[in-house]
Amino acid sequence: MELLKKWSDQYIEAGCDEVGRGCLSGPVVAAAVIIDESFRQNLIDDSKKLTFQTRLGLDEYIKNNVKEYAIAELPPQHIDKHNILNASIHAMHLALDQLTVRPELILVDGNRFHPYSFIPHQCIIKGDEKLLSIAAASILAKNYRDRLMIKLHDEFPQYGWNTNMGYATKMHRNALNEFGPTIHHRRSFRLDYSISEE
Repeated sequence: MELLKKWSDQYIEAGCDEVGRGCLSGPVVAAAVIIDESFRQNLIDDSKKLTFQTRLGLDEYIKNNVKEYAIAELPPQHIDKHNILNASIHAMHLALDQLTVRPELILVDGNRFHPYSFIPHQCIIKGDEKLLSIAAASILAKNYRDRLMIKLHDEFPQYGWNTNMGYATKMHRNALNEFGPTIHHRRSFRLDYSISEE
């Protein structure tokens, strides 16, 4: 595996990523991470490529060794009102708001972002596979959201959120047809799947 690196050593860069855009339930979660030249961790990669246990093991390492990090979430009601793209970008803005170190460059996973506080930004498709700060942000955001969905599973076990994390698996869709949506479901998303649909 090729080791991920910083974009440049000339700037204080904040990597941003979000998790949960395609889910039927739960919040969208974003993280912002600032690393410095001394930060090294060979296992850090796009969170989707890592096992649950590997991600959890990296969580504390990232939090204890980066210059700064922040995590923010927005609930389904905000997603329904403003759409998932705007909610995802706003969640990244909220994470950036929490940083006490002002970045000089914002690196964003994907191809869409709204300007933030007159700080230059760069959108990078598959940035979580290419840049260390974005990959670290993806890990923190995914771990945070997975823990939240596992906790919500205790309240609504019939939807299987402890394994599907709110994504549209067959079990989740069948449960929606049988029990209907909860307060944690996104009403602006298509929720009326046929039970027989694959």
